[in-house]
Amino acid sequence: MLPGDLSIRDFSFDLPNERIAIFPLEERDQSKLLVYRHGSISESIFSSLADELQADDFLVFNKTRVVHARLFFQTESLARIEIFCLSPYNSSDIASELQKHDRVEWTCLVGNARKWKDQTVLKTSLGGDGKTLEARLAGRDGNGFQVVFSWNDPRLTFGEILERAGTLPIPPYLNRNPEAEDELRYQTIYAEEDGSVAAPTAGLHFTPAVFSKLKSKGIKIDFLTLHVGAGTFKPVKAETMAGHSMHTEEVYVSLKLIKALCEVKGRVIPVGTTSFRTLESLYWSALKLMKQGDGEIRIDAEQWEPYSYEEPLPEATEVFRWLIKEMENTGADHIRGTTSLLIAPGYKLRVCGGLITNFHQPESTLILLVSALIGEDWKKVYKYALDHNFRFLSYGDSSLLLP
Repeated sequence: MLPGDLSIRDFSFDLPNERIAIFPLEERDQSKLLVYRHGSISESIFSSLADELQADDFLVFNKTRVVHARLFFQTESLARIEIFCLSPYNSSDIASELQKHDRVEWTCLVGNARKWKDQTVLKTSLGGDGKTLEARLAGRDGNGFQVVFSWNDPRLTFGEILERAGTLPIPPYLNRNPEAEDELRYQTIYAEEDGSVAAPTAGLHFTPAVFSKLKSKGIKIDFLTLHVGAGTFKPVKAETMAGHSMHTEEVYVSLKLIKALCEVKGRVIPVGTTSFRTLESLYWSALKLMKQGDGEIRIDAEQWEPYSYEEPLPEATEVFRWLIKEMENTGADHIRGTTSLLIAPGYKLRVCGGLITNFHQPESTLILLVSALIGEDWKKVYKYALDHNFRFLSYGDSSLLLP
């Protein structure tokens, strides 16, 4: 069966509200760890992750950082308008847009939009010194509203504006406002690159102690960036996956990491579905460039990209060595771009040999990815987690999946 023929209803299960973790545990690495290894299931504690891995394994992390993407304004009639910044409009370079100093245009979700008249300019204070942020509607399409933001202090970047005026966008299914604790706990300890509107939550369990144990065992690590968009929460509403459009997210991979991928002796195990999608997207983007023989060196993985090729295809190391040579010829130390890759049953893994991930919502594309990795055993894993009091979603427990 082709992935487009899959019915999302086949990836459903009953998730009681009480199994959703509303708050994080007191200690990051004390979450439960479900270990799926070649069909068998066992339990551990996340602080013991290194004991479940081999010395030649290679872990890849997403170092994106969540920005204060939710902004609140008030109309003259005192109606409250919420603006949720998703991504720059007509640009995939989030880092550059966050560094602008006077005016930006972003695609946004708008709460209470019917109260915001087209010509009305909304204003909010940036402090008690007369500095203000203004928002104006510029258009609307299937992705959301286009909102132009401007401010009267050119010393401030838009990233600084968000940190000053915005709030942390914790997941909607938590059904609560962000608290002071979330500022720390809804970021990984290695978060570095501003740009996400949702955390790469598989990484929330890692602590300095866990990293120390990984290093002591000789397990190598490296980092990439995928800026997580609000589309990660987008439900699949179509009857089959052919009717679902995957969200597009910005990705960034260093030349150093690509070289390391060519030298790995053991398994490449991404931390989180975002790292997983980025690594697999890198393969398909490089393969496309290699077959074309020319073109801009960038990541560009479309939703159905893998399913249009016929086997046999070259191994990842061959494709990556070609990419390394091309990047070195141009002096590039990284490759960036976008991915909307859908990984679902029927997908053949090209780079990844396992996955560290939390427990996801039913009928989500993340469940499809897990199923692509371990097949129908995803049902066994999730039944075990439900039967043994594992906590679900962003602040929930973790799993190590080794097919």
